[in-house]
Amino acid sequence: MNSQAVLAPTLAFPGQGRVLRAFGDELIMHLEARHTGGALSLWTNITPPGGGPPPHYHINEDEWFVVQEGRVSFFAEGQWREVPAGSVIYAPRNCVHAFKNVGDQPSRMTVSTSPGGFEHFFSRCAEEFASPGGPDMQRIVEIGAAHGIYFVAA
Repeated sequence: MNSQAVLAPTLAFPGQGRVLRAFGDELIMHLEARHTGGALSLWTNITPPGGGPPPHYHINEDEWFVVQEGRVSFFAEGQWREVPAGSVIYAPRNCVHAFKNVGDQPSRMTVSTSPGGFEHFFSRCAEEFASPGGPDMQRIVEIGAAHGIYFVAA
């Protein structure tokens, strides 16, 4: 018999996910590392016009995006490219990447990381963004580094 713990299936229904807000984005968490035995995290990412993270890379996670709605441009391999809804983008760990909502309406993407746990970084950032007076960006950089996420100049 397998000695590893067996996970029960997780059903994520509309409106049930934990909502996190930071960087102007809203993340609706559907699957967190605790639901998947650490295998992955999965969320809906809603980004306002003009929003999106600066170029960065992760040393721990691979990340992929499915553009559901809106006009989104992705930075990869040193250049920006606008992609239509329905596009899938894969950003392996250690690859500098970013995205930006280049439209005039909020964009919506399904995003996943493997292994799971990205929600821990975003939860800590959400606390910093909710602090009186707004976030201390040096603190955001420190939180990122503690989670193996590094911001770079493009």
